[in-house]
Amino acid sequence: MPGGRLTQQDRQQIASGLADGLAYAEIARRLDRPTSTITREVMRNGGPTGYRAELAHRATERRAHRRRAASSRESEARPQPHGRDAEAVREYEETLTTVFMASGTPKMMARVMACLCTDDAGSLTASELVQRLQVSPASISKAITFLESQGMVRRARDERRRERYVVDDDVWYQSMIASARGTAQVAETARQGVGVLGPGTPAAARLENIARFLDFITESITRAANQAREVLYTKPEPTSSDTSPR
Repeated sequence: MPGGRLTQQDRQQIASGLADGLAYAEIARRLDRPTSTITREVMRNGGPTGYRAELAHRATERRAHRRRAASSRESEARPQPHGRDAEAVREYEETLTTVFMASGTPKMMARVMACLCTDDAGSLTASELVQRLQVSPASISKAITFLESQGMVRRARDERRRERYVVDDDVWYQSMIASARGTAQVAETARQGVGVLGPGTPAAARLENIARFLDFITESITRAANQAREVLYTKPEPTSSDTSPR
């Protein structure tokens, strides 16, 4: 039923839709599901080219079993602050992880990023990430190294001199600027190819167009990031529940 868990028949329809080249939104419409549900299901189970209904169904059952066991342990060890629903938080973290993966972030790195983004402090140690994600310290180290190279995470020391991994407000700005620099480098390299391949040749014309396009994108991203930077530091307006007498 709409809104419930995917059935094996649903997964067979997803596999058929992918084989027919349908977009996630169209498959979701046919199943009367949110597009995010289909995206998450496919990305978790092999991607659009590797998705198999039977394998996906079995994998989901195994994950559900492990999750129930982990949730039982975690509910005792890590109660949710602010009266949050632990199951709702877990589901949201999975959705956010899937969105990061769909944008090109590798799975482990996406899991770490989602974990940091949903932490109130936006800051966790390696041991805390290991405990929350139930993975090895080596996996966390590799993920942090990648995220740091992309300008998405920074390192800091707390009062106990422990190294913490932080995803704070300015990290998003720095990440966009790093992305713009990378795009600018591609544009410059494409422009170098014009001289190598000979001005006026089809290949050189293609590279020149790529360079001009990427120049425009770089300038637009940088200008937009600088103009919108203050938004990252804007405090949300208090809601009626925040201002009501206690």
